Amino acid sequence: MSMFFLFIVLSTMSFVTCLPGAQAQETDIFQHPNTEQAGIKKSLEQQIGAGRGDINTPDSSLYIISRDPFRSIRRGRNLFQRKFTLSQGMGPRNGDGFGDISADATLGAGLADSCAACHGRPRGSAGFGGVVFTRPDSRDAPHLFGLGIIEMLADEISQDLRQTRDQAIAKAKGGRQSVEVSLKSKGISYGNIRVNPDGSVDPSRLEGVDDDLRVRPFFHHGGTISIREFVVGALNGEMGMEAFDPDLAKAVKGGEVVTPSGMVLNGKIDTIEAPPALSESDDPDRDGVANEIPVSLVDHLEFYLLNYFKPGIGRQTRDTERGQKLFQDIQCTGCHIQNLVIEKDRRVADVETSFDSRRGIFNDLFAVATPLFQEVPGSGSPSVKKPKGQRFVVKNIYADFKRHNLGPNFWERNWDGTLTKELMTEPLWGVGTTAP
Repeated sequence: MSMFFLFIVLSTMSFVTCLPGAQAQETDIFQHPNTEQAGIKKSLEQQIGAGRGDINTPDSSLYIISRDPFRSIRRGRNLFQRKFTLSQGMGPRNGDGFGDISADATLGAGLADSCAACHGRPRGSAGFGGVVFTRPDSRDAPHLFGLGIIEMLADEISQDLRQTRDQAIAKAKGGRQSVEVSLKSKGISYGNIRVNPDGSVDPSRLEGVDDDLRVRPFFHHGGTISIREFVVGALNGEMGMEAFDPDLAKAVKGGEVVTPSGMVLNGKIDTIEAPPALSESDDPDRDGVANEIPVSLVDHLEFYLLNYFKPGIGRQTRDTERGQKLFQDIQCTGCHIQNLVIEKDRRVADVETSFDSRRGIFNDLFAVATPLFQEVPGSGSPSVKKPKGQRFVVKNIYADFKRHNLGPNFWERNWDGTLTKELMTEPLWGVGTTAP
């Protein structure tokens, strides 16, 4: 019976749904007028608005994010649900499906017309979906709960590890002898490095992270640094929607940029994924539509996903308590660490969702939102709202932001016959919502 309690605690880390399918994709009422006025209430042109602009350009993405951040979150959600059309540039998929798939695995990617086509359950937000292309074995589209929290934790861990390395390099050069240091952040060990007097680093004893000490939290193998890269890449790879993103373009060339969501991208120290289009007039897929995803849309999608809420916690009982104790006793928490801390939170709000049989709306869950921003005095009307940037305890994430080799039964085949042997520890929050 003991494993039953383990199942109980896992299934209550998020609300469980029995919805038959994704109810997330929408068109706008201008494309498809209807008597019920059902659908997105803005056209794509209205969502693009005044482009990126600046904090003083009304209806631009920077203006909305800075002065009306929750409007940006709502716009990002609508864009996430939007079904793009051929006239707007949707498709063809990368390479139109022809070519050597062992050289370019994106050739096998499925063609979707909305973000929610893959990440649509439950309840039409950035949740999980059905089977999507990755490798011959395939896998389910993951939920996107707490995506911004994951980005922030990974980025802070990377900064900590690199600071320790840089201090060791300075010490080794100054003392003219080798220095060995342990790499730790947020209570997580990433092994050791040895620094030689000439400043060279021996990374052979690293654990679960690349030699550059950058934690890449997105995708099962740990492949992408930021939400922004994830958004631009998925729009192209899954939908054939090509964005020219000036932030990614600058970082790819070795520049340093701060995105509207506060993520620092530095091409001098990190490998950044290039946007598919080279300019706003570029049309790489030659479908006659240029600037298919203007930068303002990328800004809103990034900001929406930065602030996307954590999964809820279901009913807690004696069984869930026993399951959690068992989870600890058999040392699952050695990798699936329950709580972690963000030192500087870039979000503008936090949503705490918990079981409440009296007030609960969906699956007896009730959500409480807490603002995390401050208004800037004298910044005009509406005022500029900035994240407080405070410390935040992330509860029940159950992750260690490392890659692990769990043995042959968990290796995944690639199209060229090679195997991916190391996989990121999957955060267990939201596991009760997702399919196996």
